[in-house]
Amino acid sequence: MNRRSIFALFTITALGLASLPTSTIAQQKSLKDQLVGTWTFVSATTKRPDGSPQWGSNPKGLAIYTDNGRFSESVMRSDRTKFAANNRLQGTADDNKAVAQGTISTYGTYSVDEAKKTYTLRIEGSSYPNWEGTEITRPVTITGDEMTVTNPSPSVGGSPSQLVFRRAK
Repeated sequence: MNRRSIFALFTITALGLASLPTSTIAQQKSLKDQLVGTWTFVSATTKRPDGSPQWGSNPKGLAIYTDNGRFSESVMRSDRTKFAANNRLQGTADDNKAVAQGTISTYGTYSVDEAKKTYTLRIEGSSYPNWEGTEITRPVTITGDEMTVTNPSPSVGGSPSQLVFRRAK
């Protein structure tokens, strides 16, 4: 093959790759590579025992997954009331109950099973102490800038729930 043929082949290949949709290129990345980054919490199907949404109508939250296998997640209701005492150590029983029932934070390490399309969280610390020292495996799908995670055992009990996150920009 002469240089002109090689250059023409390279140009055609480059133009072909450039015309692929970005989602096609992203799908070629490993699940772990797609997971790494910062995600904002959008919604969940998690229900309280009375049937109301666990995280309210406008939840807040952030999930961070690093390339070296560390994670931190925090989710909360946006309708929590402020403490009247303006001091978290002087919260009333109702203040503390609202915090305990309206927030969850966890951190630790994670690993990804590419074949099963799951990730496993190894929880080192949590605002829900029962999760500390446990492992939770969750199916995950990432399409573009949206991630959907199945939580098989919500901390409020009940059936598995779907959590939706959007890549932070």
